[in-house]
Amino acid sequence: MRMCPFDFQRFIDGWVRNVAISACHLSEDFDPQILPSEPRFGDFQCNGIFAHAKRSGIVPRQLGEQVLKALQASDGAHLWDMSLAGAGFINFKIAIPAIETWLETYATEEDFSKAAGDLPGKTVVVDYSCPNTAKQMHVGHLRSMVIGDAIANLLEFFGARVIRDNHLGDWGTQFGILLMQLREEKLQMENLSPDEALECLENVYRRGTQATQTSESAMERARAELVALQNGDPERVATWKWINTVSYASFQEIYDLARVKFDHVLGESFYRDKVGRVCDELSKCGIAEESEGALVVFHRDHPRFCQQPFIIRKRDGASNYATTDLATVLHRREEWHCDEIVYVTDGRQRDHFEQLFLTAKRWFSAKGYALPVLKHVWFGTVCGEDGKAIKTRSGEPIRLKTLFSEAIQRADEIIASKGTDLTADERMRISRTVGVGAIKYGDLLQNRTSDYAFSWDKMLSLEGNTAPYLQYAVARIYAIFRRAGIDPDAPGKSHKIHLLEPQEIALGRKLLLYPCVLHQALADLRPHFICTYIYELAGIFSTFYNSTKVLDEDQQTLLSRLSLCARTLTILRSGLNILGIGVLEKM
Repeated sequence: MRMCPFDFQRFIDGWVRNVAISACHLSEDFDPQILPSEPRFGDFQCNGIFAHAKRSGIVPRQLGEQVLKALQASDGAHLWDMSLAGAGFINFKIAIPAIETWLETYATEEDFSKAAGDLPGKTVVVDYSCPNTAKQMHVGHLRSMVIGDAIANLLEFFGARVIRDNHLGDWGTQFGILLMQLREEKLQMENLSPDEALECLENVYRRGTQATQTSESAMERARAELVALQNGDPERVATWKWINTVSYASFQEIYDLARVKFDHVLGESFYRDKVGRVCDELSKCGIAEESEGALVVFHRDHPRFCQQPFIIRKRDGASNYATTDLATVLHRREEWHCDEIVYVTDGRQRDHFEQLFLTAKRWFSAKGYALPVLKHVWFGTVCGEDGKAIKTRSGEPIRLKTLFSEAIQRADEIIASKGTDLTADERMRISRTVGVGAIKYGDLLQNRTSDYAFSWDKMLSLEGNTAPYLQYAVARIYAIFRRAGIDPDAPGKSHKIHLLEPQEIALGRKLLLYPCVLHQALADLRPHFICTYIYELAGIFSTFYNSTKVLDEDQQTLLSRLSLCARTLTILRSGLNILGIGVLEKM
């Protein structure tokens, strides 16, 4: 038996299950249901005995006593104090020596990453951000970018080979309208900056859309432009390439600012020569059928989609999102050999992805292809404090670049009000880290499937569950080590940790819960669990620091408490790094 488990929750779950089945002769379907408990009861609680007893016709309390007795007599019982409560619930309180051993064993981020290797060898594609070209990124693009990046980081932490793919919307009907209007207005935009060019293109597109809505001949001209583009007309293709180039130059500024990266940027256009195979194979397999001139897939056994067609090819022969998304699944499997694909999009696309996954499953099964695990990680909407979508006074969505710029400016004003002695470069770096971190963390803090109200005051506050509060907590620990004249990464495994005071013990208990929280976040790909944990950890550390003399004159006590500070710093940095939030040594 491993005497210092990385994740106590999972360890206890497996230990209780094995002992209960082998020593108490419970059936193989016994689930201990180990969950963190309220601190006054212990660290973890076994909740599964009650449900199993009811199913088996046994008195829950008696079964609980039987299981507890078997656990107390088994190898590993010395790691915790155990007690029976209520109708068969078993509480586990980890023994202080076990906490000390854990803290000494898992001292660095490298120790954590080695121990958390649940996904080694697994290749996961994370599909996120995915803006449309010819448009500026706005607040509606924030969540996919931020949540997707955090999920990619989390999967990497657990040992997966992650492929970050930015699947741009760079092909389709909108380009026919755009090309038509550009040709008719004869605009020259080559000398404009990327942002200026996109602003101009958005206005051109609005005028073109208005024209096609009021004139059938304009719509016909737009269709002809799209056909010319799709047939490879050199002039149209050159204009289309220029639009995509300036678009991504503007996007990249935001990605650099937000510390977001991608391994591939393959838009819908990349798959335009691959959609024929999709249509042919779906037709030959009897999955797709003609309906009112279009090629569609019906899922007739599905309660909602039995009469709702999944359109694969439109009446005019054009492909669409469904076609390119299916081609994308196949490409990622055949070329990248992925085991799983995670799509991070707005919740309004749930129907599309459910139909996509059903269609891909039928197609891959019919052809004998290996289907990756497909997951749709959807999220709610960012609202203003009035509960409505955030918009400018003119009714337009707030540009993402504007949002970040204002956050940096507000952070800088707060820093200036403190009267610090920072250099201009230090102040700018801190303002950028704090401002951008505040926006990202404010989003990640929310349960992703909920809408949330955007509030500048809350996001930039140095109090409460905010990025600035956590960044300040990290900077505060760095300051402790500067005063001690010691490298914060120096107190590694060479120093013994002795938990004597209640505040030390409370901090130690909280630190060893980090793996449990990471697994919780991984299970349903919800980063907000990490936010809640590191905020609580920072609060417990503050209590420890304010009530305990860290820089004690006794050398053994000094090194022990500095080691506790170092562990806290390591876990706070690790959590913030997974979330994609920058940390500061001085603030």
